[in-house]
Amino acid sequence: MGTPKIFESEYRFCLILWEHEPIKSGELVRLCRERLGWKPTTTYTVIKRLAERGVLKNESSTVSSLISREQAQCAEIDELVEKKFGGSLPAFLAAFARHRKLSAAEIDEVQGMIDRFRRGEPDD
Repeated sequence: MGTPKIFESEYRFCLILWEHEPIKSGELVRLCRERLGWKPTTTYTVIKRLAERGVLKNESSTVSSLISREQAQCAEIDELVEKKFGGSLPAFLAAFARHRKLSAAEIDEVQGMIDRFRRGEPDD
């Protein structure tokens, strides 16, 4: 089973969770009210929904994630590349590079990742 889908408003919620976890649900409600403008019922609904989908767990009113930020980001990128570029990473990168000017430092960083991948080294 892959990483569960996390929708945009849920992702903003998860950013708060990842920053503070493990966190008491009451404190999470307070942070969501301050940062997202959510009512307590909205936060509790999102906690319940994400727990049902296996994104987080809520035990004894303490909420913690089951999916890391990196896992969520990778799943979103995989979906984007598959859906919009037919699964072609080169097509995605070409479109990205055409519409966003890359600095010399960014190009060097990407080239370094490619070189490490070719050598079979883990990416940083």
